[in-house]
Amino acid sequence: MQKPTGILKRRIRKVVSKFIDSHAHLDDKIFETDRDNLISSLYDNDVEAVLNPGADLQSSKEALLMANKYSFIYAAVGCHPHDTKYMSDEHMNEFIEMAKNKKVIGIGEIGLDYYYDNSDRDTQRKWFREQIRLAKELNLPYIVHDRDAHEDILRIMKEEHYDGARGILHCYSGSVELSKEFIKLGFYISLAGPVTYKNARVPKLVAKEVPFDKLLIETDSPYLTPVPYRGKRNEPKYVKYVAEEIARIRNVSIDEVAEKTKENFKRLFNIEEGGHTFK
Repeated sequence: MQKPTGILKRRIRKVVSKFIDSHAHLDDKIFETDRDNLISSLYDNDVEAVLNPGADLQSSKEALLMANKYSFIYAAVGCHPHDTKYMSDEHMNEFIEMAKNKKVIGIGEIGLDYYYDNSDRDTQRKWFREQIRLAKELNLPYIVHDRDAHEDILRIMKEEHYDGARGILHCYSGSVELSKEFIKLGFYISLAGPVTYKNARVPKLVAKEVPFDKLLIETDSPYLTPVPYRGKRNEPKYVKYVAEEIARIRNVSIDEVAEKTKENFKRLFNIEEGGHTFK
């Protein structure tokens, strides 16, 4: 694999803190050949914890199995908009049962995807609403996927809003002004690999302007690999490059980004210090 050089390499070497990857799909088939080795090496690669959201019923089950196997992996359960055409009330009941496990800390990823339209939009909107209501019922944060659907995402979230609503706009791709609307609803903004891309003007502006106490970092592994590994398989250990770019933009240390986003993650998901670790 390509290795970082020059000043970027020197900065990464100075990292003392470890990171939390707030969104990675370690259940993806691309990890089948080396998943256990990859997960076991995360702490040595500066990753303290990972949240693995489900994309459908089966991947939610796999996420929970991994979370039960590794103390530093957490799970969210839910149905991605691509797969809402397969959703049913029985699936919702299974999500409720899985959420009784303490390692399930959220509902997701849920939302709308108008780029691919793998499920028709009415179906996507129906199950987005239903899963927001599930998050309310279970008093869990929810994780939102929004691709080319900003207007409907915000409208539905406002219409379904409730006291205690909270969660993440994952791999955020909207504007600074839109982020302010989501933050008003109790949500955090999570940035991924695209913030490192040379011409990513809007994500870089978001990285600069979002309040530090509402910011999270993620990889969305195995997708959206950050520079300098763009084009390769993404892994949670590359979350440090997302943090590095945010640190550069905000003119702070990478350790400050690591510590602040870790603090934000633990506050959002009510995870106490000294809880789940690699030990």
